[in-house]
Amino acid sequence: MTLKTSLLSKRIMMGTALGSSLLLAACQEQADLKTPLQASETNSLSSALVAKVDIVNPSSFKRPDEPIYLSYYDLGLSQTAALTVKTAQQVLPSQAVDINSDGKLDGVYFIVDLNDTPIEVTITQQSKPVITAQTKRVQADLAHKQGGQWQPHSRPPKHQVGTGKKEYVGGEFKNVDELTPPDYYTDHSNWIRYEGPGIESDKVGYRFYLDWRNGFDIFGKLTAAPVLHTVGLDGYDSYHDKQDWGMDILKVGKSLGAGGFGLLGSNDELEHVADVTQRTARIIENGDLRASIQIEYQGWQNSYQQQDLTANISMHGGSRLAHVELSTDKDLSNLVAGVVKHPETEFIQGDLDAMSNYGYSYIASWGNQSLDKSALGMAVFFKKGDVIDVRQDKNNYLAVLKPKGQSIQHADYYFASVWQPESGINDKESFIEYLDQQAERLTIKPRITLHTTVTAKKTMQPLNDKLALEWARALADSELKRKTLGYHANGWDANRKRSPKFEYDIIGLQPYAYYQLGLATNEQAYKDVIAQVTGSFIDQQGKISAYKQSNFNIDNIPPGRNLIQLYQDTQQQQYLLAAKALRAQLQLQPRTSQGAFWHKNKYQHQVWLDGVYMGMPFLAQYASLFETGHQQQETFAEVVNEFKLTREALRDPKTGLYYHGWDESKQQTWANKQTGVSAEFWGRGMGWLAMAVVDVLDYIPAKNTEQRYTLLAMVKELATDIAKVQDTDTGTWWQVLDKPTSLGNYQESTATAMFAYFYAKALNNGYIDADYQDTALAAYQGLLNQFTLVHSDGTVSMTNQCYVAGLGFGRDGSYHYYMSEPVSKNDPKGNGPFILASLEVAKLLAGNN
Repeated sequence: MTLKTSLLSKRIMMGTALGSSLLLAACQEQADLKTPLQASETNSLSSALVAKVDIVNPSSFKRPDEPIYLSYYDLGLSQTAALTVKTAQQVLPSQAVDINSDGKLDGVYFIVDLNDTPIEVTITQQSKPVITAQTKRVQADLAHKQGGQWQPHSRPPKHQVGTGKKEYVGGEFKNVDELTPPDYYTDHSNWIRYEGPGIESDKVGYRFYLDWRNGFDIFGKLTAAPVLHTVGLDGYDSYHDKQDWGMDILKVGKSLGAGGFGLLGSNDELEHVADVTQRTARIIENGDLRASIQIEYQGWQNSYQQQDLTANISMHGGSRLAHVELSTDKDLSNLVAGVVKHPETEFIQGDLDAMSNYGYSYIASWGNQSLDKSALGMAVFFKKGDVIDVRQDKNNYLAVLKPKGQSIQHADYYFASVWQPESGINDKESFIEYLDQQAERLTIKPRITLHTTVTAKKTMQPLNDKLALEWARALADSELKRKTLGYHANGWDANRKRSPKFEYDIIGLQPYAYYQLGLATNEQAYKDVIAQVTGSFIDQQGKISAYKQSNFNIDNIPPGRNLIQLYQDTQQQQYLLAAKALRAQLQLQPRTSQGAFWHKNKYQHQVWLDGVYMGMPFLAQYASLFETGHQQQETFAEVVNEFKLTREALRDPKTGLYYHGWDESKQQTWANKQTGVSAEFWGRGMGWLAMAVVDVLDYIPAKNTEQRYTLLAMVKELATDIAKVQDTDTGTWWQVLDKPTSLGNYQESTATAMFAYFYAKALNNGYIDADYQDTALAAYQGLLNQFTLVHSDGTVSMTNQCYVAGLGFGRDGSYHYYMSEPVSKNDPKGNGPFILASLEVAKLLAGNN
């Protein structure tokens, strides 16, 4: 056995070793607790290990009080559980939370300080809750007077004189969980403590006017302890003066205040959520670490229509940020978030250019605008892709946001305030540093690797062909339950949160993988996915919906393989006509001077690494079936030439790795001015290339020896060079392939699945030496060990997927850019390769029997 084979065999055993360690630890937890309890251990109860969690700080700065949420679903638990979260040094405060505000506890929440050293956390389940002392770091508060009486308002707002508005006289404040003011309630009615619900952390408090103003106000805090329940007991005036705990620090006036929301109306002016039939405030959570409130606005009459609006607002300990999640029952063209525009304040806007649509930016104000004349900064944070416009009016700095959703429209943002007496931030420059760090924390989440006992019981089973096929079924069945069939033409793209488009992953790759699974298992339900999803975009005349040829987007081509399959299975002409339309696009597709396909019409002169997978397997298959003679040979030559040109433009001769993109004009900001290539080796980019070359070989005839030689040489070359950057401990690959130890880099599952597919298929077809079998199996076992979760209901998830990566339009191709794109799970770009890799590994292992 060679040293290489020995090392790779060691990686294959990772599944058994990891699973055994988790199960052994779980058994040890139980065994240790069989001994009699000591007097000092009266709160200890039977426990079992649920999970181990590795957490890494992806930022160059410390991230204190970083919130971590893990769902019961991901932990493999079927219901609410009494959980203990601990490091090797201490038990961490934790909280069972209702993260989506639906009234049901859905996971565990804890807070960690992230520094330079990774943190390992264990989560155990107790038969009964363990009583531990925790510091209350947040509070949600809602109270109104009882025991008094309503009387005609002595000082009603000017515009409400004569409307029957009342004030409350006498009585005492009592806390409640829910409150709906009567229609005669208005501001300064002395009925609701500090005029609305409140929420606070150990840094700052906010209150929300539960009346026509709908403004957001700030309580500056000089103590970490919860104070809202003590504020305003003697009337409105007291909290406007500085006290030991702090004070009200903001004059809201006619503005939205500190992070309030409204609407740009039909006259393009700000409308407050003022004219409503009924407001209801309720406390959703009031734990030690996380608190949340909800405000329902029923019958909101705006200049467009009457509708209902719900706002969920949450905070966590150690943070000044409040998260606002808005939902409406009818479509709206916009929702607006903003901060008050006080005289002589400085407006600050974060960069909206140098980031992707999923990165967070901000608008903010800075100045001596606190009621005590201290420096005060306020900000609204939002995703770049959500913002329509940034503007100002007389009273506000505003971010105009685009609501998104299917039946219910959603928008969300964060707001924050920084008061100099509490924060110690004394100048604009320090405030901007705070803003930039918070924006990065929202954009780049901690790197989390989750290993659960439930999953380990499955992944530790010795790998064989039947088990690999079971894994393919498991993910396929799970996604059928979750969302696969929802990608049809009139459905919903759950990942991108928009109507589906005719594109490579949801309509192309994933349905293709289902069909291949159907062939392997002889189950029609899997084969039917291409008809139910891809076929739904084709009308009787062969016209493709949600597709526009003039975009010349090569990402639109992969569904063509499914169209060919549908035509072969049904002989229905509309599928052939649609496939011909895609072939026609490639005939007209703009090209570089040497003939390589542009990635899209709007990406002029650019070749992207994934373009070979998007276009060439379809083109080769189409030529093999529907073209003959000279035309067919020209097409095959064109396919092979695309690989040649891609290699010439994108391969780094020193490492053998491929850059993500090349700009022939060398004009793009991401392009090297001498070579035109982008800066980094993106894992999934090379994954697309590796899958493309082994797939195209399915269609190039054996007689075309020179063309096949070119492609086979590339397969062998890729096999050698990709193996060099495989992680030696886990068998996986990294988001940026050659920088495993760089800040924020993470082991990435879609590239790992693609490479596992590439190696297994190349081995099955005899393209590479049998020595690579260990590489393939180590990759596949790593896919299971590192990125697969088994849930309590038997469903399976694929985790740690780079959601998307591209170049241009704010995506500068830097290392930081690849770290800033979201990390997701159960995305079709990963699901498809997972299923395909499972099928090829099953075939590989079956051949060894």
